[in-house]
Amino acid sequence: MSMITSDISGIKIPDSKIAREVTQLIRETESELLFSHSTRVYFWGALLGKQRGQIFDPELLYVAAMFHDLGLTSVYRDSKLRFEVDSANAARDFLRSHRISEGDIDKVWAAVALHTTPGIPEHMHPEIALVQAGAGMDVAGRGFEQFSDAQRQAVITAYPRDADFAHQMIDAFYHGLAHRPETTFGTFNDDFLAHKDHSFQRVNLCSIILGSKWEK
Repeated sequence: MSMITSDISGIKIPDSKIAREVTQLIRETESELLFSHSTRVYFWGALLGKQRGQIFDPELLYVAAMFHDLGLTSVYRDSKLRFEVDSANAARDFLRSHRISEGDIDKVWAAVALHTTPGIPEHMHPEIALVQAGAGMDVAGRGFEQFSDAQRQAVITAYPRDADFAHQMIDAFYHGLAHRPETTFGTFNDDFLAHKDHSFQRVNLCSIILGSKWEK
């Protein structure tokens, strides 16, 4: 299968069997929206890692970036796990089938599972920190100014970001979470449900504490 391997400021998609297989798997499973988003997440993360002088494994970063939103797809429409955990478990199974070391698998699992948990990944291994940073850049423009105009243009030329991307991404999150609203408690993922469904009731931790058996 053909892959875009153009060099963007020294960053390329790894040319390996694992990278080719994960590309095919994600392309066949995800929508074009999520596939292109995931690929851009790799480029944003790798570009930031290079800029910061961080040492990271491009192949592990690529696998984590490509798997990070898999749990939002219809494959998991009956799952009651957090979508990030479904995504991380799929990445782990894929890497185990390729006999990757458990240490490297743990990095990828954490990178995927923690990418929507701000305040923690940035203090962990570069592969973990860079997936979260790349996702934040692509979805919300976090760190936008850390990239040059040329870099941003090169990435979105290779993997286009549609003008209506923001609304499409909100819809993708909503449809991936609507059947398991309880999994959004304690994360910002409940924002997607509240935005799309005005009848959605957020869980209030203070109410839980004040209504616990300790307070009876």
